[in-house]
Amino acid sequence: MKRSTGQDRSITQKWRSATRAVRGGSWRSEQGETSEAIYLTSGYSYDDAETPAARFAGQAPGMTYSRTQNPSVQMLEERIALMEGAEACRAQASGMAAMSSAMLCQLSAGDHMVVARAAFGPTRWVTDNLLPRFAIACTAVDGRDLDAWADAIRPNTKLFFFETPANPTMDIIDIRAVSDLAHRHGITVVVDNAFATSALQRPLEHGADVVAYAATKMMDGQGRVLAGAVCGTADFINTKLLPFQRNTGNTLSPFNAWVVLKGLETLELRAHAQAANALTVAAFLEGRVPHLLHPGLPSHPQHALVQAQMKAAGSVFSFTVDGGRKAAMAVLNALELIDISNNIGDTKSLMTHPASTTHSSLTPETRAEMGVTEGLLRISVGLEDPLDLIDDLGQALSQAGLGSR
Repeated sequence: MKRSTGQDRSITQKWRSATRAVRGGSWRSEQGETSEAIYLTSGYSYDDAETPAARFAGQAPGMTYSRTQNPSVQMLEERIALMEGAEACRAQASGMAAMSSAMLCQLSAGDHMVVARAAFGPTRWVTDNLLPRFAIACTAVDGRDLDAWADAIRPNTKLFFFETPANPTMDIIDIRAVSDLAHRHGITVVVDNAFATSALQRPLEHGADVVAYAATKMMDGQGRVLAGAVCGTADFINTKLLPFQRNTGNTLSPFNAWVVLKGLETLELRAHAQAANALTVAAFLEGRVPHLLHPGLPSHPQHALVQAQMKAAGSVFSFTVDGGRKAAMAVLNALELIDISNNIGDTKSLMTHPASTTHSSLTPETRAEMGVTEGLLRISVGLEDPLDLIDDLGQALSQAGLGSR
């Protein structure tokens, strides 16, 4: 296989973000295809017996087995790393494969980690239920409170993990401040950047060590496949993550890699357009619901931090309605345009009730601690005309008896 001459690293590093999203990581075979090929193969053959021996020993480049390398997957990894400004990337089978791998590849029995309490439900399930089974302790803190991070540090603390913006409460965490604190104590910082993606926020530029993604969301952008990714230094990816992934098998399929690769070509356009739509919709809802959680609005308590570390606040936000679960369900059932779905990042607008879906595996006490109330609704704004979304939300609130305040 011959690489495109445009993929020389000294050249790609000069490209701006939109160009990297379209061109980064592309390989071309002798056929000269303009759209990246899908390599649907589990294994590879060799011209002689010495070649696989050299490859398995790390003495020669080349493919050995698609659990470890695949051309389609590697193209995606190169593109994401380039977009993220990372030295290396490994694609994962799903977003939660990425989150759990980023933790487990560097933690051992007797270690301790600190997690921001506002997080995706399955992430908290891993930290609260899975890790303790392997004698890994975890402390959940208010990620917005730097003193809380500092107070949680123990002599055996190895990892800080947080989302920003957080799902679904939209907490914003100061990446630079938390990273600086962690590094003073030799602690690694992992950031879940799925809500923003590199189009809106690049955590490595603010001091984070590792960035993890549910590429299922904005990166694919059309709700088609599951995928994840972890970015970091070449040393972290190759010495910590790769051995864990190779031997546990959190491998992304070549077809899914190709789909996400195509999605990345329009990520910049979609991320900014959907963020703008979300801001318009949120501005309509503000004052019409008891509590609105959109960090792009001046009313959000961390609005200044958003402006400092993000290009835009993203396409997802949450709000509460009076009347708890019954009222929230009534709003969802009255929707005519917006789909009821627990996914995010789609070009179609989606809305869900986190307490009964994405965070239902957590105890009521944990949900309350996180701020996931029974009246909370989360919306992922798509590419429809925002005025149509406003019309739909307005009539749904009215039908649910929750008209303008």
